[in-house]
Amino acid sequence: MARKPAAREPKDRNWSAKVTETSDALDLEPKVFESDRPSEIAASLKRSAEHSRRRKGRPFQSAMSMLTFYINRAGKSLPASRKRILEQAKDELREQFHRPV
Repeated sequence: MARKPAAREPKDRNWSAKVTETSDALDLEPKVFESDRPSEIAASLKRSAEHSRRRKGRPFQSAMSMLTFYINRAGKSLPASRKRILEQAKDELREQFHRPV
């Protein structure tokens, strides 16, 4: 007989939120991903990446990784309008770091 997967502990469900809050890569500004303006999200991530001394990669890489991580972890629960804003923030981040879009 096939085994049923074990039920997840409540503490395990929010591990991505904990990573976002306590990441060694960046010290994020509060509620950075809640803004409705892609340029504001990108600027905040850029500031955080440039000021972080704990990041392992370059500032652009760290900022883009954190944004992608947030989008991926939100998954299907992320409304299309919100995902659109966050995807636009990726393009804005590339522009702010003078990378090709």
